[in-house]
Amino acid sequence: MRVQPAAYLRTTLPLDLSVLESLDSGRYHSIWLPDHMVSFWPDSIWTPEFTDLATVSPSPHRHLDGMAVAAAAAVLTENVPLATSVVDTVRRHPSLLAQSALTIDHLAEGRFILGLGSGETENTVPYGFDFATPVSRFEEALQVIRLLWESEGPIDFEGRFYRLAHARLDTEPYNGRFPSIWIGGSGPRTLDIVGRYADGWWPTGAWTPEDYAEKLAVVRNSAERAGRDPSGITPCYIQVCLLGRDDAAIAEILDAPLVKSFLLQVSAQMLRDFGFAHPMGENWRGYQDIDPAVLTRERIVDFLDRVEPEMILAVVPHGTPKHVAGVVKTFVDAGLRVPKILDYGAMAGLRYAAASADNVREAEDELETLCGTMR
Repeated sequence: MRVQPAAYLRTTLPLDLSVLESLDSGRYHSIWLPDHMVSFWPDSIWTPEFTDLATVSPSPHRHLDGMAVAAAAAVLTENVPLATSVVDTVRRHPSLLAQSALTIDHLAEGRFILGLGSGETENTVPYGFDFATPVSRFEEALQVIRLLWESEGPIDFEGRFYRLAHARLDTEPYNGRFPSIWIGGSGPRTLDIVGRYADGWWPTGAWTPEDYAEKLAVVRNSAERAGRDPSGITPCYIQVCLLGRDDAAIAEILDAPLVKSFLLQVSAQMLRDFGFAHPMGENWRGYQDIDPAVLTRERIVDFLDRVEPEMILAVVPHGTPKHVAGVVKTFVDAGLRVPKILDYGAMAGLRYAAASADNVREAEDELETLCGTMR
């Protein structure tokens, strides 16, 4: 399988669909579209006091519906696959996901990938959704989606979370093939589900090549037990990194409050494995504990004071585009085939955001050279 990078299409305001022409050129394996209600950055530090990004955007939470943007992208592109990364199965009923995925796939003429996950606190709990037992709900939602796609005529289903009574979805798949399903997740149960249901996989956390390889092995073993071809599951990854032209740039990036706040997405257990105590306390669960509206300024300022640059450097590849490409190559050696190089250095401020796209492209080119897949 060729190693080829993926692109991101931002689904926040201001929405720029003019980039789709360049993304549809053959450079990218696929375009990934996030689907959020809110972002991970706390409201309390999205102010000019902490970042000049707040001078051009009043909020980090100006999100649009990822599925709706995917539908627009489907009619504005001709070649590149489009993947949600990811839609959760808490906010949307699986019957609607099944129908929407078929709809977008017809618009895309067979290029849509339904990327799914079990959900995150900040997108569900503030809106009154039941976020109890999300993984069990997620698996049952997958069963319902497959059942609606693959059954002929009315169907009945009595599950723990969903009930169907003579339900039907008679819309046929585009060109006889249902959309691929890719799954985002890293827990043991989710990895097992990936092997049994998915056509592609993103880990929500794989901090070393060894960790990535171990998780991928779990996925493939699960696929084998289910009688599926493990090689048919595309190994992906969103590789968060910090790109800078020299050590001075990296040092400045590391001092930015929004860059420091990346550690909010890392669990205390994971940071302990790297030899550090988490600034949010020993029980912090990472992104599952983030609720941007309730993380007060006082708490976040205390958190920022406790962040040490070495903590971020331990979990995030950093340096020049060439150096970071070399790090990503070690994940390729561990089985990765579709990486998205995500430069978190762009969150250091407007100056670094302006340089980010060129840095990412340079890292992508270097990675393809290292992998022998340069166009």
